[in-house]
Amino acid sequence: MSGPGETRIRVSEIFGPTIQGEGILIGLPTVFVRTGGCDYRCSWCDTLHAVDSEYRDQWLPMGVEEIWSEVVTLSGGKPLTVSLSGGNPAIQPLAPLIARGKADGYRFALETQGSIAKDWFADLDVLVLSPKPPSSGMETDWQTFDDCLRMAADGPQVALKIVVFDERDYAYARDTAARYPHLPLYLQPGNHTPPPPDDDDAKVDIDGIIDRMLWLVGKVTEDRWFEARVLPQLHVLLWGNRRGV
Repeated sequence: MSGPGETRIRVSEIFGPTIQGEGILIGLPTVFVRTGGCDYRCSWCDTLHAVDSEYRDQWLPMGVEEIWSEVVTLSGGKPLTVSLSGGNPAIQPLAPLIARGKADGYRFALETQGSIAKDWFADLDVLVLSPKPPSSGMETDWQTFDDCLRMAADGPQVALKIVVFDERDYAYARDTAARYPHLPLYLQPGNHTPPPPDDDDAKVDIDGIIDRMLWLVGKVTEDRWFEARVLPQLHVLLWGNRRGV
């Protein structure tokens, strides 16, 4: 249990080891610490159980040692990469958890939309910035996004990941890549059917995702956009939208 005055982190779920299903670390064995709460409400969000305040009674306020005990148990005490996700994990006070885990030799990756900048980004090993395209219904604050990069400084490896549903999203991704040409960019075909938050057996439109993947591959090759990397959500192809995998 957490002691008085101890840092508390709102946790939606802790699970693994499983593989990282997307982006720069795809395929890498990982333990996930998914935090609760988000400052965005994307129209196609596939993790509403960690976003919508309707589910906040499921988010446990946990102390650092409490969280770390679960991570160590799941990993069998063997250091690996811990993915800090959400929701938007940048909302949470994660600096003490990162310090605790790194003392044991673990690595930390975090994905955020770049809407909240924290100085502890510099302590990460990998920072994935995933600005949300027009189909999300959200607007990108590029000044805050730049603050995230400034906070990261030369600490973590930084990459961009953008979900693409349509031509407008694709154009947004091209513009973002032009804005940050020094960052590797991963394009991800959108997940067509976000699951109900409490449905562990939720299915997805795999054929639709593959069709979008093929369309996206065709777009980048036709446009000679050879710097872009196109990847699916591997975990969705394997397990659908089930939680905890």
